[in-house]
Amino acid sequence: MATSEAGTTHLLGTAFEKVFKSHFKSLHSYAYTIVKDDALAEEMVQNVFCKIWERKGQLAIETSLTAYLYRAVYNESLNYIKHQKVRMAYQAHATYQMSHQTDSASKKVLLGDLEQQLRKAMSELPEQCRTIFQMSRFEELKYQEIADRLGISPKTVENQMGKALKLLRSKLVDFLPLLLIILTNL
Repeated sequence: MATSEAGTTHLLGTAFEKVFKSHFKSLHSYAYTIVKDDALAEEMVQNVFCKIWERKGQLAIETSLTAYLYRAVYNESLNYIKHQKVRMAYQAHATYQMSHQTDSASKKVLLGDLEQQLRKAMSELPEQCRTIFQMSRFEELKYQEIADRLGISPKTVENQMGKALKLLRSKLVDFLPLLLIILTNL
């Protein structure tokens, strides 16, 4: 029985080789028209023949062998192209995500540095000046509301805000370009 199986395999191998040699060039040319690459076209045809060989016992071709081979090369080539499109889309997405996360992380670090420098600069402001600045910028009160709460004139509030902004600008001069970049990209 083993001799019979070996003989059958040899006959199949000879027939397979004959089909491969007689159809390879035309199938390669056809695959080339689809994938536009010589090496890829060769790979598509070889993949088709490998799959045929692997399924030699179960394969039932109901059309002509040539039509079957062309359809198989066509499908193999299209599947390859689809796979490449999915792969490229994934790579683009992964690259975007990675750069976005890197940008986000670096922004957080820079914002942390800026926040630390801002706290330090604010702590160096005179007390009334700091209070007025905090009420204006963090509590979002108008100058008149600040003046009413502190019992001072709106002009004093305006002068103190000008003084606070001037002092903070001088203390945070190194961070101003960075602050503009971060705020425009948020």
